[in-house]
Amino acid sequence: MTVQTRSPKLQTLFEILSQRSFKRGTFTLASGKTSTYYMDGRLTTLSADGSKIIGELLFEHLGPLKLDAVGGMTMGADPIVTAVTVESARQGQPIDGFLVRKEAKGHGTKKQVEGNLKDGDRVVLLEDVMTTGGTVLQAAQAVRQAFPQVDIVKVVTLVDRNEGGVEATRATLAEAGLAYEALLTIEAFL
Repeated sequence: MTVQTRSPKLQTLFEILSQRSFKRGTFTLASGKTSTYYMDGRLTTLSADGSKIIGELLFEHLGPLKLDAVGGMTMGADPIVTAVTVESARQGQPIDGFLVRKEAKGHGTKKQVEGNLKDGDRVVLLEDVMTTGGTVLQAAQAVRQAFPQVDIVKVVTLVDRNEGGVEATRATLAEAGLAYEALLTIEAFL
C-alpha cells in the first residue's frame, strides 16, 4: 500500500529525498533500461538528517507489527536497517537487524545472511528504492533458505520507481508470498 497522505515525518523524508537523492539526466538502471531521472537513495539514507528521520518514521510505522528484526539486501538496506535498529534501542523497544549478501562468503562462516536472525522471527525486508522487486526477491529467498521458519511480514521501500506500477511490483512479490508497501512513489518527485 502506498501512503497517500503525508505525515510530518514522511513530508520531511520527501523533502530530503527531493534535495539529496532525486536527479534528472540520462541514466542506465540496473535493469539495463534508460531513464531520464534517478533516485540515489543512499545520498539520503547515508546522511545524518535522512538517517534520523528514516529511523523515526519506520520505527513508528512498523511498531504495531511487533517485529524481531528488520533487514534487506546489502548495500541499499544497510543504512536503513541501522537507522531502525538505533531508533528502536533509543525507544527501549529493540528490533535487531540483519543483512543479506548477494552471495555467500567464501571464507569464515560462509554466510549469505549476516546479523541477528533466527527461525521463528517476525521480520520486515527494507529497501531504499524499488524498481521491479528483483533485489528484494533475492533477499527473501536467501532468508527463507537460511531460516525456513522466519515470518517475512512484509517488504517496505522508501520509494517505488513505478516501473510497471506499484501494483505490478505488489503482484510480483505476492507470487512469492510477500506483502508490499511503498512509502512514496516516484510520481511525487516528477
